[in-house]
Order: sequence, then structure tokens, then C-alpha cells
Amino acid sequence: METPKFLLGDNTDFPEDIFIIHTEFPRFVINLKNDEVAWLEELDREDEKEILSETENMIKAASEFYDREMSRYES
Repeated sequence: METPKFLLGDNTDFPEDIFIIHTEFPRFVINLKNDEVAWLEELDREDEKEILSETENMIKAASEFYDREMSRYES
């Protein structure tokens, strides 16, 4: 099975929140309500520095994915 790079998620326990799940390394969940990131990978020191420096780009990509998905629902 081919898995998409991003998945859209919600949960009725968090009715105001919108979650984007990044399924490729480094896997993470971002809450678009507050840009809080939960990493699903155990990062070593070397990876952590590089990944944290790319966090802004990952958040931007997740937000762009969400905007694209919402525009497709509206069509």
C-alpha cells in the first residue's frame, strides 16, 4: 500500500483542532490550531539539529497541504 505523505486528522475530543500527520521520516503530528508538533520518531542528536532547523518548512508544507485539501472540498 502506498501511503500519502500527509494525512488530515480530527478528533471529537479536540473539536477546535485540526491535525496533519506527516507519514515520512521524520514522522510527526502537527496541530494547525497552535502549530504544536509531536514527533513520532526517536531522534538522535545529529538528526534532531537538522530536523528542528527544517521544522518551519515542515509546518509550511503541512499548512499548504491543508489549504489544498480544503479547496478541493469546496470544489
